[in-house]
Amino acid sequence: MNISDELSGELLVKPGWRFLFSHPAHFVSFGFGSGLARKAPGTFGTLAAFPLYWLTAPVLSNRQFMLALVLAFAFGVWVCGYTGKKLGVADYGGIVWDEIVAMLLVLFFTPPGWYWALLAFVLFRFFDILKPPPIRYFDSNWHGGLGVMFDDLLAAGYALMCIALLKSALI
Repeated sequence: MNISDELSGELLVKPGWRFLFSHPAHFVSFGFGSGLARKAPGTFGTLAAFPLYWLTAPVLSNRQFMLALVLAFAFGVWVCGYTGKKLGVADYGGIVWDEIVAMLLVLFFTPPGWYWALLAFVLFRFFDILKPPPIRYFDSNWHGGLGVMFDDLLAAGYALMCIALLKSALI
């Protein structure tokens, strides 16, 4: 099954601050500007999740945080899809809301401590970049906002499985 919003794949607009401020969806999907990084925008987007987590996790209950993540994912399907259409490239590298939401999920389930947070970051980026099966399948065959968001959710799952295995081995 190929879920697709077929786009030309050619960049219609060169994204910059003017583009980001032309519509709130662009500002959010570009991770409040972190996706404008010239090199490794996905890494910068992932890093943007940390201050967002540190600001929200202490003031939200676990249930509220999980609800916020579900809403952020659903919202991400729309904003990433909308921005991708405006750019002409469904999964443009600067669209990093998917990394932010996925990393927030990883941080939520990661044990406290800077070393766990660092490990969570490295593992998530590893799986997001490597895209082992079935991540690569979904990345290649699901397009539009859902495709952009879903492969990062799977990368988060891989990272969390590794963290859980390591934590159980240490206990």
